[in-house]
Amino acid sequence: MELRHLRYFVAVAEEENVSRAALKLHVSQPGISRQIRDLEDEIGFQLFERSAKALRLTAAGKAFFPEAKAVLQHADDAVKKARAAIGGTHGEIHVGYAPSLTVQILPPTLRGFQGKFPNVRVALHDLSTEEMLAQLRNGKLQVALMVRLEEKMFRGLEFQELARYPIRVAVAPKHPLAKLKMISLAQLVREPIIAYSRADYPEYHTMLEKIFTPAGRVPRIAEEHDGVSGIVLAVESGGGFALVPSCVACMVGPRLKLIPLSDDVPEVPVIAAWKKDTLTEPARQFIATAMEKAKPAAPAAE
Repeated sequence: MELRHLRYFVAVAEEENVSRAALKLHVSQPGISRQIRDLEDEIGFQLFERSAKALRLTAAGKAFFPEAKAVLQHADDAVKKARAAIGGTHGEIHVGYAPSLTVQILPPTLRGFQGKFPNVRVALHDLSTEEMLAQLRNGKLQVALMVRLEEKMFRGLEFQELARYPIRVAVAPKHPLAKLKMISLAQLVREPIIAYSRADYPEYHTMLEKIFTPAGRVPRIAEEHDGVSGIVLAVESGGGFALVPSCVACMVGPRLKLIPLSDDVPEVPVIAAWKKDTLTEPARQFIATAMEKAKPAAPAAE
């Protein structure tokens, strides 16, 4: 259980509506619903009675609500007291990240940063692209490690490119395409694709449309998932193929085959992003460490 689970729960309980809670927190509605489900799974009981029009707290939810608010208030008070007592390279930074894009960058960055600044706590948040953009703007994140988007998506933000990864075709080892050394887009349009959910990752679907423009159409989307683990499981079970950055190789090992495309397609750029004119010294040092550690990470070994 993390504080964000409690924040989302309290917001939904107060608004009695997921859409209004999403607007209040500046995050996506699917993101809130997912976190509430995760919280209920974690504690083992339902917090809300769900209907088509609204959500109502269960008896357990009503008992949980004031305690959750108290925990959040205590956490906020603790942070304020700590900030008042210390300065410089102390304290805490909140970093959002995309697991599939940062699997090679993040571990050495954390080791390098914590070696230099042991008094700074790095709080990591596995979030969708939409959630990272929103939380950078509202100050809940100081840094986000994510895919580079169109310039208009970064209004009010700044970014620094860290690495670029070639796109690979991920298939199960027993898939007919797994025997090939290279795969063309023309071969893929006839196969079902496993994709990230459009609600949380609209930029992924924009990328698919651009990549498959020369082929005339985008493959049929068989499944959508809100994280890389779901995509890996779906591909491994034979549900279709996925397009992933080459760095995913160190996550999947022998579970999947990652095959290069024979067509010329753009690489996936990974960046560190932050809100303009708000970088604290610890956040600045974290980005500098990420830039240093990302250099040998691209391209990834096959």
